[in-house]
Amino acid sequence: MNQERLLASARRVGDKVRALSFSQRMIGLVSVVAIVIGVWVFASWLSKPTYSPLFSNLAAKDASAIVDQLDASGVPYELTDGGQTVQVPKDQIYSLRLKMSAAGLPAQEDTGYSLLDQQGVTTSEFMQQVGYQRALEGELSKTIESIDGVNAATVHLVIPEKDVFSDDASKPTAAIMIAESPGKPVSADTVQAVVHLTASSVEGLATDDITVADSNGKVLAAPGQAVTGSGGGGSDQATTDYEDRLSGSLQEMLTQVVGPNHAVVQVTADLDFDKTETKSQTYTSDEDTAPLSESTTDEKYTGTGAGGNNNAGGVLGQTNGTTAGVTGGANGGNGTYQQTKEVRDNAVNSVIETRQSAPGKVRKLGVAVLLDSATAAKVDMAQVRQLASSAVGLDTTRGDTLAVSAMPFDQSAAETAKEELAAAQAEAEQAEMISLIKTAAGALGGILLLLFLLLVLRRRRKRALAAQSEERTLEAIKAQLERAKLDMIENDATKELSAPDTKGQLGPGAGYGPSDEQQRKLEEIEALVDEQPDEVAQLLRGWLATKESV
Repeated sequence: MNQERLLASARRVGDKVRALSFSQRMIGLVSVVAIVIGVWVFASWLSKPTYSPLFSNLAAKDASAIVDQLDASGVPYELTDGGQTVQVPKDQIYSLRLKMSAAGLPAQEDTGYSLLDQQGVTTSEFMQQVGYQRALEGELSKTIESIDGVNAATVHLVIPEKDVFSDDASKPTAAIMIAESPGKPVSADTVQAVVHLTASSVEGLATDDITVADSNGKVLAAPGQAVTGSGGGGSDQATTDYEDRLSGSLQEMLTQVVGPNHAVVQVTADLDFDKTETKSQTYTSDEDTAPLSESTTDEKYTGTGAGGNNNAGGVLGQTNGTTAGVTGGANGGNGTYQQTKEVRDNAVNSVIETRQSAPGKVRKLGVAVLLDSATAAKVDMAQVRQLASSAVGLDTTRGDTLAVSAMPFDQSAAETAKEELAAAQAEAEQAEMISLIKTAAGALGGILLLLFLLLVLRRRRKRALAAQSEERTLEAIKAQLERAKLDMIENDATKELSAPDTKGQLGPGAGYGPSDEQQRKLEEIEALVDEQPDEVAQLLRGWLATKESV
């Protein structure tokens, strides 16, 4: 039963399709193809997996081995960053990492501490030192490459051999070459991080002994040079940033006073980027503190001396706690001599202070403020000068200057820019309106096309129903004609049997059958129905229309 319904439905669909014209069939076919393609594209987009990095910064050997493993497992993948990054579907990352780890991938046997695994008991001391240095360089390269913005890094270390019998051993140095990621310059902060990471990873390496350069040959950090970035930096960039910061703050303040486009601020700064170091040593003593050591010496003499006045000299002297004296008689009698010597070693405090000034100290500032004369008359210039001086931290003792002037501004460029902005906005609104109109027209066209198809199908259906009705009507006419013909034949036979002969008796051949003219008309009508059914149907429609109007 269901199969018969399906067959009947298929026949009806086939009949409807055959009833359409060629152009209608083409429109329907194009619509069906467009719908199928849209569904396929949408399904493909939904089924496409989201890729995420499985491993990054891979060596060529490791990337090849991982790709072979993925091909053998039938896992889709994508290669980016010149083949250094392998991306796989996001929902399979962790399972694939475990699988690759079980296979020993990525191996990276040619870099890092894995080089030390290749050393044996027969390796010489020199080769051990070289292997350790290569391993350290590889580990530093991988660490630096993991920083955001660094695509690749190469580290070269110079580690002098230690000599226990030498006091002036050479210090280790490092040279680093970094390659930035495409479209992402390495900042000065990143270079600073590379310098400090390297210095902290090598024993005895100072930050001042590290040189960093980019792949374009630009030195980003070197002994005695300020750290810069590959996209610019250093003293010039710092000076520009400082000037822009002061100008921006002062410009914003003046905009609140005189309004936008009525004040211009220019700041010129002279910054000192020299590194200076000052050492000072101060000695202090405390009287309450007991001396470190103390000694006392007493000398005393008594006897007869030569005549004369020995008191002329008086007290011989006193030094470092020493007292001495000689006394004698006026007539050269007996005399005495006494000396006391005290020595004390006091504790003295020593304070050593080292000051290292940070680079970027302001030597001199020059500030220029230009106001529009149309608005300058409404403000107090003295107050503007005072505000500007306070905003930039002006210091006249170091030679800073401030100039505030009022001049008429040329507003033609601003008016032109305003008109261009208004025209651009109007054009954008017009483009948006046109886009909306196009979208609405497309939607309306689709709706009209759908309504047209429905109308055509409805007309085709009415015509099919009318054709079926006309066919049934023609069949009924033919049946009626056949019945009328049979009735005439039967009536003719009956009349022939019951009609009186020429002698007044009943017998065949004496009836009132149809005339030859009637018979001929019936045959003509029947032939017309068989040969020209469309014309007969049209004639019937005209009769029916006339009958309904009456």
